[in-house]
Amino acid sequence: MTGRTHKRLFAIGITIALLAGTAWGVERTWTDTTGKFSMTAELVEVRGAEVVLRRQDGKQITVPLASLNAKDRQFLENKETPPPPSAIAPFKSRQAKAHQKAWADHLGIPVQITNSIGMKLNLIPPGKFTMGSPESEPGCRDNETQHLVKITKPFYLSAHEVTQAQYERVMGSNPSGSKVPTKPVEQVSWNAAVEFCRKLSDEEGVEYRLPTEAEWEYACRAGTTTAYSFGADASGIGEYVWYKDNSKGSTHPVGEKKPNAWGLFDMHGNVYEWCQDLYGPYERLQVVSDPIGPASGDHGRVLRGGACVYLPMGVRAAYRITNFPHFRNHDIGFRLARTIPLSP
Repeated sequence: MTGRTHKRLFAIGITIALLAGTAWGVERTWTDTTGKFSMTAELVEVRGAEVVLRRQDGKQITVPLASLNAKDRQFLENKETPPPPSAIAPFKSRQAKAHQKAWADHLGIPVQITNSIGMKLNLIPPGKFTMGSPESEPGCRDNETQHLVKITKPFYLSAHEVTQAQYERVMGSNPSGSKVPTKPVEQVSWNAAVEFCRKLSDEEGVEYRLPTEAEWEYACRAGTTTAYSFGADASGIGEYVWYKDNSKGSTHPVGEKKPNAWGLFDMHGNVYEWCQDLYGPYERLQVVSDPIGPASGDHGRVLRGGACVYLPMGVRAAYRITNFPHFRNHDIGFRLARTIPLSP
């Protein structure tokens, strides 16, 4: 192979999930996409979108995956390794970031992406956590029964609530009462939020959706088991949350407070966020995998996170309410999940 193999990586339309740091020690002939250049080398490791080879003279070289021919790429697909460990709560902020990086490397994708409307989305790795709140938690309500939940698939979640500028770019209008482009869009019904997801999905050719309620709480907690992602009590709430005592009764531009360990802002307070699920009592099972809420019901859709007009107990990680899908209000907005396609 020549320097040609080190050109910038181009899109190749395949997904290869390979864990960084796996050594196989396989010597074989590798050929580029043109078929004109080949060499015999040992496979050392795969790092996302690059392959590390050791030539017969002992020198290691790094080759873009896209430069290899289809036969070599198929060989690497067949060498797929087990995924990184799941993120099992509780874990600290440093571990949360390490889980994100491990899964990003494994999937060959960034921890954070920016889409066509300037929205940043962060990778949320698979994991397991306790959903709901203990009865001893101040503000605990009877619809927050604790139960174990597994999130089995990675997904992207927008780092911020959808802003008014982003909403208007896709929908052509801004329904918000307090019109500031960088504030979260509000006065948005569940129906309108779903339509926003549909339109943006059609524009970009990927799947945007509302997060499930379980995905939302898992992402909000980011490894914590306390009432808030920043601690067990509200002593530090002002650094992370727009709520009744500091908001002056109004929403604020997204991202002005500190994020949680997965880089998500305003998961507590500012505006309520619609989730995909119909509202209902939690399933009474020992462990629930990827719950999506009741299949039917007349209790409306789930809202999470509390809002800028609520006291601390109303912005807890486990706090949940419901309203009808056509309902709109000055303290209701949403954020997006984006599905990550995985190899079968």
